[in-house]
Amino acid sequence: MTLTDDEQQMVALVAEFVDERVRPRVREFEADDIYPAEFIDEMKKLGFFGLLVPAEYGGVDVSTACFARVTEELARGWMSLAGAIGGHSVITYLIKTFGTPEQREKYLPAMAEGRIRATMALTEPGGGSDLQAMRTQAVPGDEGYTITGSKTWISNAAHSGLIGLLCVTDRDAKPAHRGMSVLLVEPGDGLTISKKLPKLGYRGVEACELVFDGQQVPADAVLGGTPNQGWSHMMRGLEVGRIQVASRALGVGQAALNDAVRYAQERESFGKPIWKHQSVGNLLADMATKMRAARLLTLDAAEKLDAGERADMEAGMAKLFASETAMQVALDAIRVHGGYGYSREYDVERYFRDAPLMIVGEGTNEIQRNVIAAQLVARNKI
Repeated sequence: MTLTDDEQQMVALVAEFVDERVRPRVREFEADDIYPAEFIDEMKKLGFFGLLVPAEYGGVDVSTACFARVTEELARGWMSLAGAIGGHSVITYLIKTFGTPEQREKYLPAMAEGRIRATMALTEPGGGSDLQAMRTQAVPGDEGYTITGSKTWISNAAHSGLIGLLCVTDRDAKPAHRGMSVLLVEPGDGLTISKKLPKLGYRGVEACELVFDGQQVPADAVLGGTPNQGWSHMMRGLEVGRIQVASRALGVGQAALNDAVRYAQERESFGKPIWKHQSVGNLLADMATKMRAARLLTLDAAEKLDAGERADMEAGMAKLFASETAMQVALDAIRVHGGYGYSREYDVERYFRDAPLMIVGEGTNEIQRNVIAAQLVARNKI
């Protein structure tokens, strides 16, 4: 898919930001799990939080394909920064697509500027990817809803001013997903946000547990104004989310490939650069080929979404293949670097720590395979 001139300039702007500002300083934040406030502030000024916000609300309003490329460039510098716009962008998409006019007016201008940052809350401590087993509920009353329950591994939770909460609003609905709604929840009384959970990678940006203990929200907090539509809303949003996660994986994988190619030319053994040894050269060839395939799958899913078509199978394929590729490429980059790849003096060890998140996040890859298989059969019924 060809980007417009403006979109190409946006991608180039992100690449410049990554190369000049992020990559030289990422270790200042990553090693000690420090929140990158100054990078986030710069991202706000550059419009990165408004990528999917319509222009009428002050956003940049790029295509999903451009959004994917921007995400990839951010992750090439530091995957955590791509994560900082991940859930925010999914909630942006949900509000612009399904929100009431009042919800769009209330939230989108502030979200475009990054004055309000959003996150989505799906995963529960005992549920994981089994969203139909959801326990968090919002009980309707005279003045709105009362929320009880908990969510976990919620990215950007401590710095978000808006939570896109998927919860049960009708316990009697059969099947269970017909009784779910997305509530637009602002932090307040009745909500406790835990300290950041310790993580292998994806450092700097926090992931927390949310505990709802009777938080009250008004009736107009229901996305779109009509309750019990949340499952279909969020499944559509997850198409954006999975393309975004695939793009994060592309960024990590591309950074690992770039470092491996550079090192293979600089490092010599037995009198020649190591890339000329067939075992290393073959590794580089396979890494580059898998990365190109992953990128094409991701852009294909983005194009489907931009065309208004259902893209759950395509987004699942992109997320599955790109994340598995990033993990393999990160490992192979360590192989190319040899013992130095195991040292924190080189960035490849960070890529290896960051890559697994994309395998288990936004629906595990085992879930992606279920989605792909179900859609494959549904689209090819005999």
